Amino acid sequence: MAQWTGYMVSVECGNNLGTFQGEILSVTDSKLSLAKAFCNGIPCDNPEVLIRTSDIIDLKLIDKQSSPTGRSTITVAKPIAKRENKSQSNITETNTTSNKSVFNQNGSHQQQHSNDTAKSKPIDINNSKMTMSEAPKGTPIKKERGGKGKWSRSWKDEACFGSPLGDAITKDFDFEKMLALFDKQAVWDEINSKRPDNIKSSEQNKKQTKYRHDENVITSTPASLRQIIVPQQEKCEYVTDDGLIVPSISRLLRTRLFLMGERAGISWERRTELMGRATTEMALQLLGGAHRLNPNNIHQMPTVVFLCGSNRPGSVGLNAARQLASHGVHTIVFVPNLDSGLIHKELELYKLTRNKVVTDVSQLPELTDLIIVSLCEESDNLKLYIALAEWTLKNKASVLAIDPPASGTPGIIAKYSLAPVLPLPHSTENGKIYLCNLGFPVDVFKHVDIMYRSPFGSKFVIPLHPNDGV
Repeated sequence: MAQWTGYMVSVECGNNLGTFQGEILSVTDSKLSLAKAFCNGIPCDNPEVLIRTSDIIDLKLIDKQSSPTGRSTITVAKPIAKRENKSQSNITETNTTSNKSVFNQNGSHQQQHSNDTAKSKPIDINNSKMTMSEAPKGTPIKKERGGKGKWSRSWKDEACFGSPLGDAITKDFDFEKMLALFDKQAVWDEINSKRPDNIKSSEQNKKQTKYRHDENVITSTPASLRQIIVPQQEKCEYVTDDGLIVPSISRLLRTRLFLMGERAGISWERRTELMGRATTEMALQLLGGAHRLNPNNIHQMPTVVFLCGSNRPGSVGLNAARQLASHGVHTIVFVPNLDSGLIHKELELYKLTRNKVVTDVSQLPELTDLIIVSLCEESDNLKLYIALAEWTLKNKASVLAIDPPASGTPGIIAKYSLAPVLPLPHSTENGKIYLCNLGFPVDVFKHVDIMYRSPFGSKFVIPLHPNDGV
């Protein structure tokens, strides 16, 4: 059997002896001699290992390999720990065609050809300096595992570095100390010194500005457009959120505008309904809108007090009180004189809401959510409402004035004021001015020498701001 000398062989001898791999030196009927032998993947100390043929269970013969350097390699099957969702190791699979020889106890052998898939790692025999203690282990035993199936640190160190580190690394790395050795400012100065001068100046002039979600990053100023021109320019002008200039007009010019509107069919009753609707919309927003006026919150509905005069502004206040009551808001109306013919129709409609009407200041509540004032015109005796002014000052609710006099209501400082069509030159006592659209046609303005283009856009009521550029 000298023809098998020099071949690499893998011999399985059962559980007691294990599996041997090595190079065949000699083969007899009773013994098999191996050089450079491995037992269960561990190099043997003896240069020659003798195996009795009676102990051989299975034998696999590998083709003879020759190397110009005299080195040879054998393929050793090593146990590899299985990982989750992986049934095979990550070692590259190589397909080899080998001749298998199975030795019998009689010494005869039977040769067969087959394709085997070797899933193993080549190990250098001659130049291997690995000892029994340094050889990599297979799957660690339970003692080497941490909690919940994790590998212990010592086993990881041994698998990575070839031997456990032990106490070789005992001192933690000081990140703060190492970071202090790095001069960041010097590095930045060096980088900035290489930048062009125009980039440096632009970065120095750049301001750190925080923008809201509704602001533009590129700065821009609103357009100042004068679309409304009146025959006699007043000193007071306003500007909308879109930058449209809205001039103020005198009380006389507005009276002429309303008379021309009545001739065209826009009667006082129509203007009252539109002003009442605009007041209702403002009041609903000031009361909290949908957050406060909720069907599931009827036990906490707000209360609004209307201070109405026995005149046309008082009629507008009664109209707004009726419309606001239709939204479920509790309303209380103060009227000094119930027999006035100017408010008779609106008063009768309001009484149908079953809300309260009072004629004495002492009957007003101490606390309320909103106060709406529609007491007087320019021609009224403004000293008649001193008691109401005192009650308003004691109350902490916001005040909304409906078409107040340009100089304001005596003793009452409004936070908001609602003006129709075009504003008067209002004083600061009327607070923030809002403008209401009454739907006057362009030709109505033309008949009173006003060149008009609507500033309302998509809104029915718009805020006005004092034009500081005048």
